[in-house]
Amino acid sequence: MRKRRFQLLFLQKIWQKAAPIILDIEHVKNKNTQAIVINSGNANSCTGDTGLANAKKMTEMVANKLGLSAEEVLVQSTGIIGVQLDMEKIENGIEKVVENLSEDGGIDAATAIMTTDTFVKQICLEIEIAGKKAKVAGMCKGSGMIHPNMATMLSFTVTDVNIEKSLLQKMFSEIADNTFNMISVDGDTSTNDMACVLANGLAGNEKIVDENSAGYDEFKKALYKVNEELAKLIAKDGEGATKLIQVTTNGAKTLEDAKKVSKSVITSSLFKAAVFGGDPNWGRILCAVGYSEADLMIDKVNIFSKKLEMIWFKLQKMGWHRILMFQKAEKNFKG
Repeated sequence: MRKRRFQLLFLQKIWQKAAPIILDIEHVKNKNTQAIVINSGNANSCTGDTGLANAKKMTEMVANKLGLSAEEVLVQSTGIIGVQLDMEKIENGIEKVVENLSEDGGIDAATAIMTTDTFVKQICLEIEIAGKKAKVAGMCKGSGMIHPNMATMLSFTVTDVNIEKSLLQKMFSEIADNTFNMISVDGDTSTNDMACVLANGLAGNEKIVDENSAGYDEFKKALYKVNEELAKLIAKDGEGATKLIQVTTNGAKTLEDAKKVSKSVITSSLFKAAVFGGDPNWGRILCAVGYSEADLMIDKVNIFSKKLEMIWFKLQKMGWHRILMFQKAEKNFKG
């Protein structure tokens, strides 16, 4: 059986992790993940020892069906918190899922993990690395409890690219930090957040071992694109959301400053309310930029509007910045 290179990221808060996360932290040490089993409707969180035992049982059932060890199986759950899993339903579900495993089952899996989501979230890209065709595909779920430092979201990316595990880990951590950790809907995070990537190497490309390897740039761009689009789909599907706001900050002194500005604007309740009402007053943007704690000279800011969907503002120490808002306001911005 071919070993898969695997990278897994969890939520960043540590006071409460759901049973599947606790178990996965141990199972990922196996370094040969072969399967992931997911249930929706019940998060198996705040369920104590019974919840952890149920999570273990899920991995054991899948392992027995597929001829694997339990440590080669990861588990994830999403849904209501504080309720024990109905293990009879889980067992029956696993029986049916294993019987119906298919290369064409991606859409079924992406649909099955939905909770309050209103549409399926998935994407697939085909790239070429040194003459070898390869694929990078992903699916995710998420709608509510979405905020930087992960969210109530599950994301699963798979690829057949041949890449060194430690390099994949470094690459994916950086990408997740600039995609999933940059979205916000309601300011809440969750106990079950998880993003992962599996690579089985079947594309047959010469192994990517460092940043100078053939195909490194192409694969990184594709992996970033897949996870960026998945992150945007989560934000777009935010519970009750009618508009998607995307903030791009260019020319900051540091990447951290750029992130502070962007996060500050997208998480501003006043600005979001203004966008929803179709009258996004520029003062609310300036206010959010000002309390972002980024290194800037707020008294040197100029803001003016351009074609309703775009605002440009210049900070003396940070250069030109752009805020793109995917919405149609009925009134001009004042500035």
